[in-house]
Amino acid sequence: MLLTGASRGIGHATVKRFAREGWRIITCSRQPFPEQCPWGGGREDHIQIDLADPGKTIDAIAEIRARLDGKLHALVNNAGISPKGPEGGRLNTLDTDLRTWGKVFHVNFFASIVLARGLKDELSAAQGAVVNVTSIVGSRVHPFAGAAYATSKAALKALTREMAHDFGPLGVRVNAIAPGEIETSILSPGTEKIVEGLPMRRLGQPREVADVIWFLCTDASSYVTGTEIEVNGGQHV
Repeated sequence: MLLTGASRGIGHATVKRFAREGWRIITCSRQPFPEQCPWGGGREDHIQIDLADPGKTIDAIAEIRARLDGKLHALVNNAGISPKGPEGGRLNTLDTDLRTWGKVFHVNFFASIVLARGLKDELSAAQGAVVNVTSIVGSRVHPFAGAAYATSKAALKALTREMAHDFGPLGVRVNAIAPGEIETSILSPGTEKIVEGLPMRRLGQPREVADVIWFLCTDASSYVTGTEIEVNGGQHV
């Protein structure tokens, strides 16, 4: 599988989930290989790339293809950035600089289709699956997530539908997951107030998100495509 945004949080939990099942994992992130990651062969299969740079993202396709044996069973587009304002404040539609909008969309939206199109032959050969990681904020205004992040995730949900239509004849399934408040290092102060209003009254764990990604990449979901699964403890209801 190929996984972007692998160095922490949901990405790291996903690496551990698939490694436990014996998968070979090629990881991509803007960070060097994280030394705390335990899976075998991880360093050799890590590609350091800034997905905010469209040229470098396109150029990385050749390196990724060179590491494959002609088949890619899963592509998980997990990388995402959510810039903050001064003192960690939310960047709304009035405050967000155009260059920031562009950077966010390159990482959160465009990189997903660039990688999928560039690797479509390998995905088709494996009858593989694509999972796009969207967010609860793609469907509502959030007190912490900025406007650029939210709209990029909403666009990624729509892209998932379009990709499912176009990649389906190639034998490739495309789905999305929309996490809510997940216990990672990037939680904002005040999240506990949101948690009080969730039906399940707790934060989600990265491993719980990784389990849903696993489901969407295996034969257990062989007739599921074009959908977005909410992983948010009922936050969407």
